[in-house]
Amino acid sequence: MGKVTVSARIENLSDLNRSQAGDIPSDAVRVIEVDDALVDTGATMLSLPSKHIRELGLRRHRTRTARTTAGVISFGVYEPVRLTVQERDCVVEVCEVPDDCPPLIGQLPLEALDFVVDPNGQKLLGNPEHGGQHMIDLF
Repeated sequence: MGKVTVSARIENLSDLNRSQAGDIPSDAVRVIEVDDALVDTGATMLSLPSKHIRELGLRRHRTRTARTTAGVISFGVYEPVRLTVQERDCVVEVCEVPDDCPPLIGQLPLEALDFVVDPNGQKLLGNPEHGGQHMIDLF
C-alpha cells in the first residue's frame, strides 16, 4: 500500500462569512492551497502545520490531548475552516501539528467529504455506497 496525497484549498471561515456579509472584500479572505495534504485514516481531524495556521490567521479555541506513537501530547484546536478537495467542501476545526509535518486529512473530514481511500490506486474515491456522489447519511 502506498500513501495518498491530495491537493486541497483551505479558507478562513470567519473571513468567508465576513466577505459574504459585505464587511471585507472577497480578495481579503485568507486562503492557502496545498499540493501535499496527506490522507491519513489513522488521524481524526484536519491537522495543519503551525505556519499554515498563522497564514490563515486562525484563532485557538482550546487545547486537547492525543495519543501518538511518541506518547500523549497536548495540541491546539483552532477555529473552523472550509476545506475543499476535488471540488467537494466541508467545514472542520483544525488541529495544530509541527511545521515539519504535512497537512493531514483525517477520518472526520473524509467522512464529511464522502471520500474513501483507494490505497492500491493511491487516490480518493467518491463513496461507492453513494454511487460515488457527494452525499451524507442522516440516520
